Amino acid sequence: MKKKSSLLRVVILLILGALIYIGARAAGIIDGLPKFEWSLENIVRGALILIALLVFEGLVSFLLGAIRPKRHRTRTMVALLKNITRYAVILIAICVVLTMLNVDIVTILSGLGIVALIVGFGAESLIADVVTGMFILIDNQYNIGDIIEINGFRGTVTDISVRTTVITDLGGNVKIVNNSDMKNILNRSDNASKAVTEFPIPYETDLEALERELPALLLQIRSAHPDLMKSAPEYLGIDQFGDSAVVLKFVVEVAEPDIYTGARVLNHDLFVGMRKLGVEVPFPQIDVHQK
Repeated sequence: MKKKSSLLRVVILLILGALIYIGARAAGIIDGLPKFEWSLENIVRGALILIALLVFEGLVSFLLGAIRPKRHRTRTMVALLKNITRYAVILIAICVVLTMLNVDIVTILSGLGIVALIVGFGAESLIADVVTGMFILIDNQYNIGDIIEINGFRGTVTDISVRTTVITDLGGNVKIVNNSDMKNILNRSDNASKAVTEFPIPYETDLEALERELPALLLQIRSAHPDLMKSAPEYLGIDQFGDSAVVLKFVVEVAEPDIYTGARVLNHDLFVGMRKLGVEVPFPQIDVHQK
């Protein structure tokens, strides 16, 4: 559906362009430009070349789409090749059609030198996006499938083009960032992560007795989730003294995509395990002292 709508837009733009050209030619506005030879032979040639280019682009997309790479770097290069092929086909199609219509492309380009310079200044951000995108790919800063964090937004890179990077978070929110704005990136894909959780216990709890029971409990939690946790959760000690509880901190090493799942599972198993040890999560308490 998306390809059909894109093709329809192209056809509409071509029709509008032809109508504008015919009207401008009839009004004498563009008499100084070279006249197109609207012969049947040229039209057929242009149509055949356009069809050949579309078939080529479709074939390249099909062959690249048939590749199912496991490495993130390979997936990125496949997506980039698709993107470059699409732009190249569009550019070649424009040049070929103009040539078949007896338009001197070299003369037009040289005559548009000043205009191109002005457009170049106006498209400074576009050029920066493209150049930065190429350096991102060359330096292998991140690839499709990597988990990155930028300006507080954390998600998986789902697409990289020569202009933009698409990031999708766990909630399905999609963020499209210009490549020139991809700065101060935190790439977490190649690093193991630690899911962190805090567990409150009452002040009345015998902490020394509880700490003797914790190693066995943490080993039980690890054995219950061997695919999620890379090792047994670790007890770090007292994190803070709250208003109504002593807060203990625990961490467990997990893969980066499982960092939130690991924290939720650890919270659940600690809550169940602590209850079996006779330790309840305290309710907020207020001490009132009356003279």
